[in-house]
Amino acid sequence: MAEPRTAQPNIGLELVRATEAAALSAGRWMGNMDRDGIRLTASSAMREALAGVHMSGTILIGEEGTSSALSIGQRIGDGMGEQWEVALKPIDGSTLVAKGLPNAVSVIATAEPGSLVKAPVGLYAEKIAVGPDARGSIDVTDSVENNLQRVAFAKKVQVSDLTVVMLDRPRHEPIMEQVRQVGARIAMITDGDIAAAIMSALEQTGIDVMIGVGGLHEAVLAACALKCLGGDLQCRLWLRSREDEERARNAGFEDTHKVYGVDDLVRGEDVAFAATGVTDGEFLHGVIYHHFWAETESMVFRSKTGTVRHLTTKHHYALKSVEGAHRKVR
Repeated sequence: MAEPRTAQPNIGLELVRATEAAALSAGRWMGNMDRDGIRLTASSAMREALAGVHMSGTILIGEEGTSSALSIGQRIGDGMGEQWEVALKPIDGSTLVAKGLPNAVSVIATAEPGSLVKAPVGLYAEKIAVGPDARGSIDVTDSVENNLQRVAFAKKVQVSDLTVVMLDRPRHEPIMEQVRQVGARIAMITDGDIAAAIMSALEQTGIDVMIGVGGLHEAVLAACALKCLGGDLQCRLWLRSREDEERARNAGFEDTHKVYGVDDLVRGEDVAFAATGVTDGEFLHGVIYHHFWAETESMVFRSKTGTVRHLTTKHHYALKSVEGAHRKVR
């Protein structure tokens, strides 16, 4: 007689409680211009929520500074479940929340031990990301024109049909000009390039490509999401100084010109990713507050099962237990 199958817990559905907690806490600060306060309240809320997750997690991609509630090297979870490496950002886009601008999200990812690249805090990377239908068509070392031509060919559209998202930074002016010259459209964002990379992999956002320079930590988190979604990302270090180069080499990045793909940044096969909207955005609504309850919108991805879950959750203030949250999953 065959042994009964035991259902495996979905770590992603546990992680989303932490992104929801961070979003609910930080969302109250929208528009108040206090970035430090937003980061602190989101970190504290996420840390508290993670304490109840049945896992033994170690933060490899986290917040800067040993005094942070979620700094690199800290252990999270109840310490009794499976071992996971953790990458997180309680708020991707604290400036967006502070100014009341769109596309701020709270994100977290887990992968098997030995999976996540150990990226130093504060390093930057050139990046390009696309969705599943253009996987294999990008090359971060090639020109913008050639990349967009290959992406258009893969998606069976004209280059002029493509929309490219990038951070609104002076360093991106040459990239903007190259995109304009080939006739593609540009969508500018002020912050939040994890969300931008995810947009490139979701059809409903209207974004085809994310390109530009951003944080290396954010590249690892984006790679976790894209691995679950079947998308593609490439990056290489963008060093601003000798100090950056020294930090990179000390962290094991001997070849500072090496190109890193999704499988280099996150090597494991069982990756989970959760994101909750803080302010309204292209793929997630922000937190909505009511008199006795609040509503969040989240997405949960898992590479092992190939699932993408879309959750709308009502959080009732009067109920502090798990039963206080009513989820609608699509």
